[in-house]
Amino acid sequence: MQEVDVLVVGAGQAGVQVVSALRSGDFAGSIGLVTDQTSAPYELPPLSKDYLKGERPFRRMMLRSPAFWTQHDIALRRGKAVTSIDPDAHCVGLTDGTSIGYGRLVWAAGGYPRNLTCSGADLLGVHPVRTRRDVLSLRRDFERAAHVAVIGGGYIGLEVAAAANQAGKSVVIIEALGRVLSRVAGETLSRFYEAEHRARGVEIRTGARVSHLVGEEGRVRGVALGDGHVVKADVVVVGIGIDPAVGPLLAAGAKGGNGVEVDEFCRTSLPDIFAAGDVAAHVNRFAGDRVVRLESVQNANDQANVVARTILGDPKPYEATPWFWSNQYDLKLQTVGLSTDHDEAIIRGDPLSRSFSIAYFKNDRIVAFDCVNAMRDYAQGRGLLLRRGLDRSRLADPGIPLKEL
Repeated sequence: MQEVDVLVVGAGQAGVQVVSALRSGDFAGSIGLVTDQTSAPYELPPLSKDYLKGERPFRRMMLRSPAFWTQHDIALRRGKAVTSIDPDAHCVGLTDGTSIGYGRLVWAAGGYPRNLTCSGADLLGVHPVRTRRDVLSLRRDFERAAHVAVIGGGYIGLEVAAAANQAGKSVVIIEALGRVLSRVAGETLSRFYEAEHRARGVEIRTGARVSHLVGEEGRVRGVALGDGHVVKADVVVVGIGIDPAVGPLLAAGAKGGNGVEVDEFCRTSLPDIFAAGDVAAHVNRFAGDRVVRLESVQNANDQANVVARTILGDPKPYEATPWFWSNQYDLKLQTVGLSTDHDEAIIRGDPLSRSFSIAYFKNDRIVAFDCVNAMRDYAQGRGLLLRRGLDRSRLADPGIPLKEL
């Protein structure tokens, strides 16, 4: 059985950052990285944006150069998934029947896209957007498609809808809840993006339940809704979230459910096992000390650095400020903080100008900013997070820089 001092499972942003930070911190032990992906480690965010539109080549999405792995003596094993963990023996089992022993294990396996469970979900032309393979298949279908249905009105769904619209396709967004972005933003931002998409000819159906997919000769031809309406579709994109890939961890006895629970140093309840990125359910002060999972590059990198520092013997708790971004058409959205469960929102500027910000409050404490084409507000708003007693009239005045507050 092969043995390494640190074994990292998952070659996304978190996994790659862990091994990079360890070597940058002069970690001299052996490091292994196992991933079920066959491609070299790459960025995920461009998949639904530049890469889908063919504007960014794959080589510019690499997280590290091909030479990085040998130069830093990191054993990269691709196309291998971890199927089991023995926390007592400190070893994992792989899909090929082999096993690897570890001194410390870092779980950064990301997640799997949620699939439709209705009839027709297995038809040709139905696509998730999670891996390079997914998007290459979607791009091939885009070439001959005229009608695209996007199921899910989150950021992935809206970004794909924008790309399809710009490619000249007829696009319909199907969202089960009453507005797009309902899980991650306030109503003002939701209505703004709905208006932007509709102004470009995208149809948006909210409060719509998918009954089944309609097919012909094995290929999708439409999406049947609960009200009996059928949305014509040559391609269906499914963007309804991910399920964290934590099965082996939970089976081994780790605490968790929707993700694996970690403490402030990203340690799981199992000895010598850490978790970082999409899988890590942690207490977050920007969410009112609730347990949350954050699916973002920033969170993956920050938690990976916490793990590396702990292994290196210089622990520092996770206290990072969450931030996110989305590019649709010529709109750049930058979000800092978490607006979930806010009880007040202040609009800064005019949404009709297509450059504005929204400040969110919870119990008089400012908890987040959504900034559309407003980079200065995004940069300066970070310094106001978790403050109380802000003057609302001054906050709403875009002529007053946020740093003056």
